[in-house]
Amino acid sequence: MSDLTLTTTRQRPFDPPDEIAELREQTPIHRMTYADGHLGWIVTSYAAARAILADARFSNRPELMHPLIPARMELAGDQALRVPPGFFLRMDAPEHTRYRKLLTGQFTVRRMKELEPRIAEITDSCLDAMEAAAKPVDLVQEFALPIPSLVICELLGVPYEDRAQFQEDTKVLVNLEIKAEDAMGAMTRISAYLYGLIQRKRAKPEDDLLSGLIENGELNDEELTGVAFLLLVAGHETTANMLGLGTYALLTNPAQLALMRDDPSAVENGVEELLRYLTIIHLGPVRSALADVEIEGRLIKAGESVAIHLPVANRDPSRFPDGDALDLTRPATGHLTFGHGIHQCLGQQLARAEMRIAYPALLRRFPGLRLAISPEEVPMRSDMSIYGVHRLPVTW
Repeated sequence: MSDLTLTTTRQRPFDPPDEIAELREQTPIHRMTYADGHLGWIVTSYAAARAILADARFSNRPELMHPLIPARMELAGDQALRVPPGFFLRMDAPEHTRYRKLLTGQFTVRRMKELEPRIAEITDSCLDAMEAAAKPVDLVQEFALPIPSLVICELLGVPYEDRAQFQEDTKVLVNLEIKAEDAMGAMTRISAYLYGLIQRKRAKPEDDLLSGLIENGELNDEELTGVAFLLLVAGHETTANMLGLGTYALLTNPAQLALMRDDPSAVENGVEELLRYLTIIHLGPVRSALADVEIEGRLIKAGESVAIHLPVANRDPSRFPDGDALDLTRPATGHLTFGHGIHQCLGQQLARAEMRIAYPALLRRFPGLRLAISPEEVPMRSDMSIYGVHRLPVTW
């Protein structure tokens, strides 16, 4: 494949692009020409993807990357390559380790268990609002987006009434077709808002994660802003799209929907299967080799970029037999949707808790839930770096 920039257009709404899926049948690691003309690699097999994500010889630092999306590299020149203080997602060890260690205790399984009653309350309040609304209802705006948004706001200490601006700016940041200056404007607005919030919390701390980080004293205000930016954006955007897309998948697969609705023992594994089957991160992750590394018989040279296609890797039949089918009963643990290695998603237990509570609650409250438009009319987020549905009109 001589000129591949990782298409996000899918022939079927729940399946990876056919042209990428076909690569896996040829070879697990394939040559790819990036948008800037750089010759690198694309990875489509589960084993190769997992090996690279766990290997410290592959860096996540943006200054070593070559662009998949040209607009992202045009942001005021060198600013596109500058990692803001505290934005540890784009750092390697030991800098990444320092920030991650400060936050790990806030996102443990035990801590998420403690949050579950509040997540259930938030879910029920959204369902109450849906029930009272005129039908049809957009499930994204009334259910999928507000649940994780309110949860992460309460966890961080961000006033929920301020959500409209940061939700709108987040849409800009994940839009693959947005102009560079608009993306920079969105980043600046979110950062300025969070910096001001941190100043207020420093003067008047509350019982929330940001106040706790301030009290710890290890991070300065710029670092706190970067950490807050990462947690706020990632904490609502990803789970919101899983709730919307997952509901769409279940509504078009009645047998699997019935399992999620009627069998409590199927819910935990069912969430893992939806995460695997849908894999909403459809661009990357991307790594850059720090040294010559041989993976699956391919020599990846120092400086070369490697794009991992998670939706295809998560359907690798060598790891997940009949992986193109949605089966809530299959053992789905071990998928790479949350990544692997040191950059594995910090908030994955929070996302799991929200989905384990939200899906069954929705389906039980509205046992007659159905699409209010034809499946072909559902607008998909092929233009976004995080996949999902723009809207999901439903009725019951």
